[in-house]
Parts: sequence; C-alpha cells; structure tokens
Amino acid sequence: MNKFCISLTYAKNDADKATVAFVVANAAVASEKETVVFLSTEAVRLCQKGYADDVHEPGFAPLAQLMKSFVEAGGILWVCSPCFKRRELDEGNMIGGATIVGGAKLVEFLQDGAPCVSY
Repeated sequence: MNKFCISLTYAKNDADKATVAFVVANAAVASEKETVVFLSTEAVRLCQKGYADDVHEPGFAPLAQLMKSFVEAGGILWVCSPCFKRRELDEGNMIGGATIVGGAKLVEFLQDGAPCVSY
C-alpha cells in the first residue's frame, strides 16, 4: 500500500491539530506515499488564501509554510464540497493545489485499505 490519508477537521479553532496534521502529511509525502489531506468541517477554511498566514504553533514551522511544502512535494489537498459550500467560501480565493471534491472521491481513495489518520 503506497497511499496515506489524513482527515483534518480543525483550522484556527485548534491550530495545534491543524499544524500537526500537516507535519505528518509532509512526512508521509517525503516517504514517497501518495498522500491526501482531506479538509472537512472547519478545516475547509484552510484552503482560502491568507487564512493560515498567522497560524504558527511554537516548535513547528508556520502552518502556511507546511501546507505550501506539502503541495510542492506532490501532496494532494482535497476540500469537502458540502463543507465548503456551507461556509460560503470563495472558489476564486483558493490556495494552489486545493481541489474541491465530494465524499465519493475520498471513499475511492481509501477503498483499497489505505491508512487514514484524523486530526
């Protein structure tokens, strides 16, 4: 199995969890795993340009930098479509590498037994 998934439901409402999720995501993608971070509920806000810019947990790189590094390394960033719509976010203001998807896309990625951790 060369896939790894991280399901993230937090953003500024728990910056520690959001940061650690992307630390783990960067480790996974660096290990040559096809890595997906699935942003749902409050975490969908992270896909908006500038939102994560002021999030910096002590002892870690800034969240925006972790997210950028993840995408640049080939990580896949999926944004839950219903969660995005519910929060009335702007598709034109999404960070590079983020894609709005439905739950079926996540199920398809996981169907072969890919491990998934949640934050």
